Amino acid sequence: MTYSIYLSGEIHSNWREQIQMGLDGHHLDTTIYSPVTDHEDSDSVGVDILGAEENPFWKDHKAAKINALRTTTLIKRADFIVVRFGDKYRQWNAAFDAGLAIGLGKPLITLHAPELTHALKEIDGAALAVTETPAQVVEIIQYISQV
Repeated sequence: MTYSIYLSGEIHSNWREQIQMGLDGHHLDTTIYSPVTDHEDSDSVGVDILGAEENPFWKDHKAAKINALRTTTLIKRADFIVVRFGDKYRQWNAAFDAGLAIGLGKPLITLHAPELTHALKEIDGAALAVTETPAQVVEIIQYISQV
């Protein structure tokens, strides 16, 4: 079975690569989608395409809208979404993506350290699986891929 998976959230570690390597290692047929993970590219996309802004609010506004267009399109295309919450940064984008996936009826897997369980209890409550490691995500995908 082929799955399309959107990998959302934290961009400061190699968790996406760990999942991709695990999927490849099990020869699972998947298509992986993700946000733009280069901060500079993501933050400047609006002004790069639509023109400079003097006010930082409008620079961020333009980028947020274009990134939301990309994210929404890819989440709609995905069979399910994995959202990784890291411990160092506030990941509002990850929370937005989780809420969008829930609203679209997309199955959700969360990935985070146990220390974040309390803070993420509502999002975890909507998830079909709550994981702590990329390897657990791979094992779930392997399991659901068995026909």
